[in-house]
Amino acid sequence: MAILKIAKLGHPVLVKKTNEINNLNKLNLKKIVFDMSETIIDADGIGLAAPQVHLSHRMFIYRNPDIEDDDKINITVFINPIIEKLSDETEDDWEACLSVPGMSGLVRRFKRIKYSAIDLNGNNIAGEVEGLHARVIQHEFDHLNGVLYTSRLAHKSAFGYSEEM
Repeated sequence: MAILKIAKLGHPVLVKKTNEINNLNKLNLKKIVFDMSETIIDADGIGLAAPQVHLSHRMFIYRNPDIEDDDKINITVFINPIIEKLSDETEDDWEACLSVPGMSGLVRRFKRIKYSAIDLNGNNIAGEVEGLHARVIQHEFDHLNGVLYTSRLAHKSAFGYSEEM
């Protein structure tokens, strides 16, 4: 069990595009996912992308907001994900990020998306989601492309310290 160091705004790893994972057996993905899971739980986060823990792998984990269970934390793993909007309909909502601690911003995201990825066992997964679930996946997917939510603000003035907003 290891709690990983989270890269903060300004670190170069957060603005680089990640590398696709071509061989699931080459990396110790189960340990990486376990450590990332421990990190997200410790930080009380909802999502965590590999670049946020100084890894240039095209993967992220998140706590599925559609599954609420007080007794068990459900972590979903996306490896080499692809997302696509299902319509042009967007919605603005407040987001925060473990790499931008203490801050929040009003971010415009697509309301409905479809995704495909590989899970930890190498199985193809796909689905369609909306609302908070779609927002979380888009936020984490952006990290894989070196994009932070601060560059997607709905209004330039809609950003500040969470306790002040």
